[in-house]
Amino acid sequence: MKLDNNQRAFFELLRAGLFPVHGERFKVNDSLFHNVDWEKVYQLAQEQSVQGIVLCGLEELRAKSLELRVPQMLLLQWIGEVQQIEQRNKEMNAFVAELIEKLRKAGIYALLVKGQGVAQCYEKPLWRCSGDVDLLLSNDNYQKAKSALIPIASEVADEDETAMHQALVINGFDVELHGKMPFSLSKRVEDGIDEVLNDLFCRGNVKSWDCNGTQVFLPSPDNDVILVFTHFLYHFFIEGVGLRQICDWCRLLYTYKDSLNYGLLESRIKAMGLMSEWKAFYNLASRYLGMPDLDSQDSQARMSDQRSSASFMFQDSSYDKKADRIMELVLKSGNFGHNKDLSYRTRYSGMTYKIVAAWRRLKDFASLIPVFPMDAPMFYLTYILGKVK
Repeated sequence: MKLDNNQRAFFELLRAGLFPVHGERFKVNDSLFHNVDWEKVYQLAQEQSVQGIVLCGLEELRAKSLELRVPQMLLLQWIGEVQQIEQRNKEMNAFVAELIEKLRKAGIYALLVKGQGVAQCYEKPLWRCSGDVDLLLSNDNYQKAKSALIPIASEVADEDETAMHQALVINGFDVELHGKMPFSLSKRVEDGIDEVLNDLFCRGNVKSWDCNGTQVFLPSPDNDVILVFTHFLYHFFIEGVGLRQICDWCRLLYTYKDSLNYGLLESRIKAMGLMSEWKAFYNLASRYLGMPDLDSQDSQARMSDQRSSASFMFQDSSYDKKADRIMELVLKSGNFGHNKDLSYRTRYSGMTYKIVAAWRRLKDFASLIPVFPMDAPMFYLTYILGKVK
């Protein structure tokens, strides 16, 4: 994919901010930052919700004595925005701790998924743009959580009973309760996710995070990788996904590179039929985001012990074109379709809305056929016909 000057500068900063400890491995050319429109770089960071990561990269490269002539007023605005992100994260962490304690006192046990839990994998967790508070619960706990939280919510959305999904607003924070983690494009993928949920709730394969003195349970790394990957992949096919979600996946893989069960991960990806998608996004992560090869002796030994070639964990040049096309779509759509015209959602209703939405979905999936010629049509048909129960 041919990048313009502003995009090249953006990705150079994103790489440096995403993996600062590997900064010495990147040969940064000063000329990359000549003739750069810094307003455009800042706009890209906003569209992809990676303002904090890119600012971290800016600091990293400045520490290496690179002369980055960012206009002073823009830099102050950028720093101010990241300070607001940091403050919001502190407030959200305090809210998460309070929410988990409230549920626990009521005998309700929940796992925190995505969001603030994955943020702990970053060098600067508080600089990651926050989103919703997503809680994953067993069937019984899901029903109990609804009863406990709906009375204190300022807003309550209509429940999706089939997906076991309830959205709420509590103390100004968006909270989502999940009794399932559906992937309504493929039964094979849903079966794989159900296996992960069974591992979490029946076998107790979780880890914990000390959030302001409260023990918050998170999915174990082996399970978290699957949940994060299938989550952003679903959004990629449906409405578009941004770099923030892909960065989360990268940091999760990198942080736990020496403890992941690569054999289990490979078998799960193959069983779900997502190896092509995995390799394409891993290629993108390596070439555009600076994802380091998992080349530590410990991780290599684990791969060997598990009798897995782990070729799915390294850049595969045969996926270059797919990765380039994916990146074009990511930059075009922005974070969760930030750049798309979504006004049809409020402009139409009833049958008209369904027809317009189906047509929009058809165009979106058609654009993905050159990338995933087998899965894109199949996923579209499954989505439209609603065959996934």
